[in-house]
Amino acid sequence: MVTGKAGKSGFGSASTAEDVTHSIDAKHLTAIITGGTSGIGLEAARVLGMRGAHVIIAARNTKAANESKEMILEMYPNARIDCLQLDLSSIKSVRSFVHQFLALNFPLNILINNAGVMFCPFQLTEDGVESQFATNHIGHFLLTNLLLDKMKSSSKESGIEGRIVNLSSIAHTYTYTEGIMFDGINDPDRYSDKKAYGQSKLANLLHSNALSRKLQEEGVNITINSVHPGLVTTNLFRHSGLGMSVFKAMSFFLWKNIPQGAATTCYVALHPDLKGVTGKYFADCNVTTPSDFATDISLADKLWDFSTKLIDSLP
Repeated sequence: MVTGKAGKSGFGSASTAEDVTHSIDAKHLTAIITGGTSGIGLEAARVLGMRGAHVIIAARNTKAANESKEMILEMYPNARIDCLQLDLSSIKSVRSFVHQFLALNFPLNILINNAGVMFCPFQLTEDGVESQFATNHIGHFLLTNLLLDKMKSSSKESGIEGRIVNLSSIAHTYTYTEGIMFDGINDPDRYSDKKAYGQSKLANLLHSNALSRKLQEEGVNITINSVHPGLVTTNLFRHSGLGMSVFKAMSFFLWKNIPQGAATTCYVALHPDLKGVTGKYFADCNVTTPSDFATDISLADKLWDFSTKLIDSLP
């Protein structure tokens, strides 16, 4: 990571999103990117739009989403960019977004679950779920499940492989003792802002692996993989304190810029070399090994059941 040396894929930590998508024609693809208004989400939206994909920016802040759309169109007047409102912390909003998207009758080839919050003080969402778990995992879990039929039909009709990309993080290794604290998700007394974030990123990985197995069992032409974008300075760090500032100052040589941070996302979403590759964890555009918790099949199945029951219990 420090040297930027390329791995087996031909790319490494110094590669940018433009580098890894060079010469790729994505005009036949439609992609949804959550949180595509800033940081690596915006960069992914820009690069996919530049490569010709029809990009739907799904974001809580519609003003910011439209500003992002205009910025991309100023750079690439022929780009196809649309915006739809989506608050991943709200089950109602997720369902509304899916309803609006399906009404547009667009195909769906790529889903990039990019949005997230990090190191938040303890708070419950409108649905009564701890905010990091709700936004980073539950919202994306429901969004993905509700869009699966559209992805399946798009793949079947076009013959094009569908791809789902879950933004996880190396932070998935720093979580609660049991991995997922099922009996204490909403317990303020046991809450740690950093472990709760790690828990949510572990949940992203477990979700990817469980869904990958289900899709393979069905024989569906859709892949799902997780990515660690690297250490990237974005507005995710707005809740971090002095300790993180000191860490960033001491580890400056490990940090990526935003074009480098979006590279792994764009590589996994678009690169032809990854056709048929599913259930993997990528960092610096190469497959890498996640934690033992992340590869625990029983934990993944337990999380799937827990998430489904949690969503079903909400109005």
